[in-house]
Amino acid sequence: MTVTIYTKPAGCFGCTKTKQKFTDAGIAFTEVDVTTNPAAFEYITEELAYSQVPVVVYDKDNTEDHWSGLNPDKISRVIAIEAAAREGALA
Repeated sequence: MTVTIYTKPAGCFGCTKTKQKFTDAGIAFTEVDVTTNPAAFEYITEELAYSQVPVVVYDKDNTEDHWSGLNPDKISRVIAIEAAAREGALA
């Protein structure tokens, strides 16, 4: 499982809240600053066709889901999937 959050560093409320929700849930993620990484910017705008950050890419078992903007429902879904996977690993 990987979570990548494409962000910009300053003035992005959605970026801050998205990272906070994953951090609070104990979900590790990689943050990529699109203002300093032209390849990442091209990826989210050209390949994924998004025009706002954050862009979250969630990859689990070679199945990818992604979205743009602060999306509490999607974040909660990822947290629930990962919590269930942790519980299953402990059983």
